[in-house]
Amino acid sequence: MDTISFEEFKKVEIRIGKVISAEKVENADKLLKLQIDFGPSANSGQDSKGEKMIRQIVSGIAESFTPEELVGKKLPFIVNLEYRKFRGEESQGMLMAIDANDKTVLLEPAEDVEEGTEVV
Repeated sequence: MDTISFEEFKKVEIRIGKVISAEKVENADKLLKLQIDFGPSANSGQDSKGEKMIRQIVSGIAESFTPEELVGKKLPFIVNLEYRKFRGEESQGMLMAIDANDKTVLLEPAEDVEEGTEVV
């Protein structure tokens, strides 16, 4: 296993986001396109008007979850990754989940927390 320094780890920004919409990516069996609300937190990148930060995240979880199962869930996302394109769709972060015995398991807070809350 490769190790990283604590300073490198501190660069990873993980925040709780609420899935406000989800849909399958056209011509992609494994990909879902999620719209995520990260709330009005200045630390999560709100614009100058104080509006909510909404980001699009593309995730390879379509074989484990339907779009309807995800809407309304609050989940952890890495929000400071470089943006990437998958099947023509831009992903502005990464969903954190567990791959357990070929099954995707979602990580959810044990209590209700505000969108944009930092995972520490």
